[in-house]
Parts: sequence; structure tokens; C-alpha cells
Amino acid sequence: MIGSVKAMACYRSFIQVDSRWPVGLNPAPDKDCLDFDRNMNPVSSGLAMNAPDVEADLAQSRLSNADLAPVPLSRRKWGMWSFAALWISMSACIPTYMLAAGLISGGMNWWEAILTIFLANVVVLIPMILNAHAGTRYGIPFPVYCRASFGTTGANVPAVLRALVACGWFGIQTWIGGEAIYKICVTIAHAQPAPATNWLGITGGQFGCFLLFWAINVSVICRGIETIRWLLNLKAPLLIALGLLLLWWAGEKAGGFGPILSQPSQFEPGQPQAGKFWVYFFPALTGMVGFWSTLSLNIPDFSRYAKSQRDQIVGQTLGLPLTMALYAFIGVAVTSATTIIYGQPIWDPVDVLTHFTNPVVLVVAMLALCVATLATNIAANVVSPANDFSHVSPRLISFRTGGLITGIVGILMMPWKLLANPHSYIFDWLGGYGALLGPIGGILIADYFVRRRCRLNVSALYDADGEYRYRNGISYVAIASFLLGALPSLPGFLVQVKRLDPTQVPAALVNLFSYSWFIGFAVAFVVYLALRKIAPKL
Repeated sequence: MIGSVKAMACYRSFIQVDSRWPVGLNPAPDKDCLDFDRNMNPVSSGLAMNAPDVEADLAQSRLSNADLAPVPLSRRKWGMWSFAALWISMSACIPTYMLAAGLISGGMNWWEAILTIFLANVVVLIPMILNAHAGTRYGIPFPVYCRASFGTTGANVPAVLRALVACGWFGIQTWIGGEAIYKICVTIAHAQPAPATNWLGITGGQFGCFLLFWAINVSVICRGIETIRWLLNLKAPLLIALGLLLLWWAGEKAGGFGPILSQPSQFEPGQPQAGKFWVYFFPALTGMVGFWSTLSLNIPDFSRYAKSQRDQIVGQTLGLPLTMALYAFIGVAVTSATTIIYGQPIWDPVDVLTHFTNPVVLVVAMLALCVATLATNIAANVVSPANDFSHVSPRLISFRTGGLITGIVGILMMPWKLLANPHSYIFDWLGGYGALLGPIGGILIADYFVRRRCRLNVSALYDADGEYRYRNGISYVAIASFLLGALPSLPGFLVQVKRLDPTQVPAALVNLFSYSWFIGFAVAFVVYLALRKIAPKL
């Protein structure tokens, strides 16, 4: 009788879907039939609060824990403005400021830098929305989403790669906050900073302040994920106020915005880099795309809480490109002003703030920067890698343990070296990891949208012996596609980081690195579909 009731429920769900979903997107009724919410977003019966038997099965799976399990309907409360606010809050951050400042230091004028950043964020918005679809539809996080294409064990490859990139970003944000604390201490003590004499390349005071801010981050991690919402609500007005303060200061010191915005491009005729705009533009665009290519993969970690697909699509479209462009304008204007005021561009806002003569204003501004950086760091660089590390061993690694691993690796990556100059920040760091994450994005979208037509068997995603097992839990088709997608950019990357002599590598191969994210995405997308057609179970 129970089986008959469940079968009838599955049949009713299927008929309901068939009449209201577009042709080609109707989820097939599998062994766990699909229920639907008011916005017609299908969810496995294992996600519904009235199906404890299926949820118990997931709880017993060695591939699941409380952080990796699908989100039930009762917790899907993020609307359109929640996603817009998320991106407004995360985009208004110091690394965004430094993106535009880095482009100005590289030779662009203000509108070239803003346009490059805006275009890059329009580009990255596309995979962002596409990958968010699975999170919203099935309530699953990024590592679980990867299991469909990479295998239940092979999903650790994209998950760990994504986590390691997040560790680097965690370290970068922590270094920025630590530098702000260091500058506050120097100002209060009226001390003159001594040059670094150790192998780290920084002073003992800088390293101590870095560790202090790191400890503050770790304490927030230990308090749990609920603390993040409070920090984000506090952070957005603080950093916007700080940005406006810098903008006012720049206009005041530079004699208005006319001189700031009239700064010429270094690529114009008669300028030092005349005729080299396109040589600089495409690598810069690739680096800008790489900036949020991390979140374009693990956006299911956030979209799994969405009420509907419309909410995540419209919210992200409203929140990301414009906010990045607007906050980047502050970085452009202030950096251009430092060129007028000091004769050279200063791209680090912490260094700019040290030129404030009023110690009270300086300390307040630095404290605001610390709080804002803390909020961005936890939201953007801890939530996802914590889930990713947890995926490696769900039974042993919780969210907090994964967050602690993120923090430790972030120290070991020595983030001050990644921020040594604009060139290493944009081209080495952003361009380098973009070459790895682009292929992963191509594989995920090819598998979910083209091959599976948005249909996933949620129960099988948590079943080590289910249909996503492939060979011993690993999809060799996905691994091969990833390697072939990343391979074209490897010679150029090694030249970029000075591990290969450029004269020993054909110029055509070196130049491919300028388009690393785009090439990796396209090659992996095509190769994955071709290989999967040849070997569907490999």
C-alpha cells in the first residue's frame, strides 16, 4: 500500500511537471520522485521535511554530512534582493579597488579600466548564473554538484583546486587587514617602520599584525556561519563610507576631478606604451574574469538557499557587474589622484590612507577597513573552501575544521608576495588560477546543461555505488578534459612566472596564456562532450 501511494505521488508530480515546465527541462521521475515548491522548482523528496525516511538514508551515507546535505524547502529563503545584497557587499571590497588601481598602474586611463572590469564581470556572470541553477533546483552545494561530472570521488579534484584558490584569497584579505592594524600601531606609536631583513620579506611587526588579524578571522569561523550575515550587514556601509572618504580626499588634494579624469592613457600616441593597448587589454580582461571565476564555480553554495531561479538570476545580474564597476571607479579615481599628488600611482589603499595627516581619521578609517575586510573574507573565502575540504572526508571534516584548514594554508601561501605589485596580482595570480578554473567551468556546464538537460538523481549523488561512480568513483573523461583544457595555457604561465625562458617556447604558445580562462573553458567544454559520447560510463 505504501509503495502504491508513493508511486501515485511520483506520477502526480510528473504530470504536474509535464504541464508546467518548458519542453526539454522536465526532470525525469527517478527512484526518488520529485516534489515542487510554489515557484515550480523541483526538489528531491529527500529534501522535503515530510520525507524523513529518505533524509535518514542520506544521513547514513559516508558521502554526506550536515553541511553537504541538500537544503530543505524550509530553509530556502533567499530572494532577489538577498542575492543583489550579497554581490553588492562582496564586490565592495579592497581587492576590487586594487583591480582598477592595478590597471591604472599598468597604463590604462580611467574609462579603459572601468570598461575592462565591467566587461569581465558581464562575461563571468554567464557561468555564474548557469552553475547556480543546479544549486537552486536541487539544494546541493558545489562539491556535490561536481559529482555528476567528475564522479563521487573525482569531485575532490575541482573541490580541492577551488579550495586552494580560496586559501590564497583568504591570505590576501587577511594580509590587507593585518597591514591596516600595523599602520594603526605605527601611527599611534609615532614609529618609523623599519625595512624587512628576514627571508619572509616583511618585518616582524607586519607578520605579528597579520597573525593577529588571522586569529580574529579564525575566531569568527569557530563561532559558525550565522555570524557572517551580521558582519556583511555591518560591512557594506562601512566600506562604502570609506570609499567615499577616499574619493573626497582625492578630489580635494588633486584640485577636483577634472585633473584626475583627464589623466592620459599610457597607450595613446606619444605616450610610453603607445600602440600596446590590445597586448595589455586581453591578459587584463582574462585576469578580471579570473577575479570571480572562483565564485562562478561554487555559486551553488549560495544559490541552494534561493527561493526560485528568477531570484538568483535577477539578483546576481543586478548585484555584480554594476557594483564592481562603481566601486572600481573609486580605485581608479584615487589612484589617478595619487599620480597627480605624489608623481606616481599608489595602488594599495592602505598606503593611501597613511597619507592622512589627522591620526583620528586615519585610525577610524583603518578600523573600518579591518571590519569590512573581515566580513568579505569570511563570506567569500571561508564558506566555500570549508565545504570543499569537508567533501574530502565528510565524516571527519566539519565546516569549522574546513575553515581552520583554509586559514592555515592561507598563511603558508605567503599572500604578501601575491600582492607584491600589480603585475603579479593581475597576471600571475588571477591569470594563473583562471587557467585551472576555466576548464572546470566548461565541464560542469557541458555536463549539466547539454548532456543531462538539468536532470540530476539527487540520491545517487550521495551513493558511493550509484550511477555517478564511473570507475572507482572517478570520471576519467572529466579528468582528461580538465587536463587538456588547462594544457594550452601551461607554457605561457611558466614563462609568466619566470620558470621557462621565453626564447625556448614558441611565441604562439606563450600568447595563449593571455586568454587562459576562455581557452580552458572552450577546450574542456568541447572535449568533455566528445569523450562522454564515446565513453559514457568512463
